[in-house]
Amino acid sequence: MKKQSNLSKLLTYAGGYRKLTLLGCVLSGAAAILGLVPYICVWLVTRDVLTVYPAVSSVSGVIRWGWMAVWFAVANIIVYFAALMCTHIAAFRTARNIRHAGVAHILKLPLGFFASTQSGSLRKVIDDNAALTEDLLAHKLPDLTAAVVTPAAAIILLFVFDWRMGLICLLTMILGMVCMMSMMGGKNAGFFHRYQREIEKMSGEAVEYVRGIPVVKVFQQTVYSFKAFYAAIQSYSDLASQYAMSCRNGQTSFLTCINGAFALLIPVAILLSAGGGGLEVLVNFIFYILFAPACGGMINRIMYASESVMEANEAMMKLDEILKEQSLPEAVSQQKPSGRDVVFEHVSFTYPGAGRPALNDVSFVVKTGTVTGLVGPSGSGKTTAATLIPRFFDVQKGSVRVGGVDVRQMNSHDLMSQVAFVFQDTKLFKTSVLENIRMARPDASREEVLAAARTARCDDILEKLPDGLDTVVGTKGVYLSGGEAQRIALARAILKDAPIVVLDEASAFADPENEALIQKAFAQLTRGKTVLMIAHRLSTIQRADQILVLEKGEVQERGSHGELLAQNGLYARMWKDYKQAAAWKVGKEETK
Repeated sequence: MKKQSNLSKLLTYAGGYRKLTLLGCVLSGAAAILGLVPYICVWLVTRDVLTVYPAVSSVSGVIRWGWMAVWFAVANIIVYFAALMCTHIAAFRTARNIRHAGVAHILKLPLGFFASTQSGSLRKVIDDNAALTEDLLAHKLPDLTAAVVTPAAAIILLFVFDWRMGLICLLTMILGMVCMMSMMGGKNAGFFHRYQREIEKMSGEAVEYVRGIPVVKVFQQTVYSFKAFYAAIQSYSDLASQYAMSCRNGQTSFLTCINGAFALLIPVAILLSAGGGGLEVLVNFIFYILFAPACGGMINRIMYASESVMEANEAMMKLDEILKEQSLPEAVSQQKPSGRDVVFEHVSFTYPGAGRPALNDVSFVVKTGTVTGLVGPSGSGKTTAATLIPRFFDVQKGSVRVGGVDVRQMNSHDLMSQVAFVFQDTKLFKTSVLENIRMARPDASREEVLAAARTARCDDILEKLPDGLDTVVGTKGVYLSGGEAQRIALARAILKDAPIVVLDEASAFADPENEALIQKAFAQLTRGKTVLMIAHRLSTIQRADQILVLEKGEVQERGSHGELLAQNGLYARMWKDYKQAAAWKVGKEETK
């Protein structure tokens, strides 16, 4: 089966506007041909004037040829304008369809994809690359059509008046093309691929750097402290500089060739006039010295249009990489959960590219209406276990069951409706507090949202905001602290009212006052629910029905707080360290 070209793939996104793109290219080609006619009119005017010189006033055809040149030039502008109108309309629709296709696809991808993909890189692929294809379709594709049609017509025109002078002009065009190809071939052949990779990497690192600016300012650091971002800038700079220097000789030769026709035409014209027919040679010479620079402009248009084609090819390749990312498969015969138990059965999971499993043969049960705490050192697999419940990823071995049904056999919407999340890293959108909370249940009334906010102990937050629930977060000086943002996130989860609740160190950024309010909100949120709670502050899971202690991806201990202390194992050591840390105070060291 023949592989579809990137340009063909691009045009598939145009949908019904594909014909408009093709029409624009045809009109652009027609405009290019119309643009050659004034040169013929110039030759006719020159011929008539020099034939009767110095009795110029007796020439009758000059005005006619002059007006013909004007009208064809005007026709060239009008037809080219119509061509660009067609291609611009089609390009805008195509870019919109590309963005829509990209966003629609990533919405189907598992949540784990976003944990391993930089948001800046993703934005670059979908948004910026769509803009590159827009420029290609709106400007460069019709220009490329004209750039191909014009030389074909120009070659014919070159040999109409004097084949010898035409051959000189054609030779400079061919040499110019050879110089241009030398800049795009060899070691520069993969430049645009590397260039787009560097831009994408720099864009991703820039987003991460901007997010870390508060840390930079607090510790009085510079961009050099963000080595990844600085390295991305340097890598991009080096690549661009190397490419520019590698094109130095080729660009110089290219400009010399396309502008050198005039120097070659003079000796040829002198030799031809020596053989007789000086007037005819002079008329032809004037035509060719005017037409030769236009031929150079045609080659320039081909070069710039071909660069845009390569950029668009790269854009389509990157978009294809995103579109090839597989969403998690939906079961053919989907099942409905019959309860709210969460069961891990011999679960093993390894992240792509990781050397060891994040979870290895993990089994436990979170019974309906109970609270299970997950504790353990960093990297022990706590968050991984939590993310497997809503299918951020699919397990490689074993199964995760919700209500007696393997999550892989459940409809994704049904699964998400069963689980509410409150993560350590809270995400609030730049919209009103009302809409931020309502995202948990878009059909909720204002009264229901307000009730959820009050249950999450957000009254003091709403009182200080200028417009209460309608205040837009992140504008006009309205910012929330980490603990306040956590309470807004808790209000979301309360509004959703899902039977299963996953809490990933949800009070990590709270000060003592906020933590006390969050704990009260927890009590409301988890009442009668099946709860899985990841905790670093061991006091938050002290009353949990069961506590699982993970280490290196395996369950090392399990039991209640008292039972685990009695075992005098890993949990007991963690509890001792926690109590010592809680009792530690800042002060002067006592001296003996």
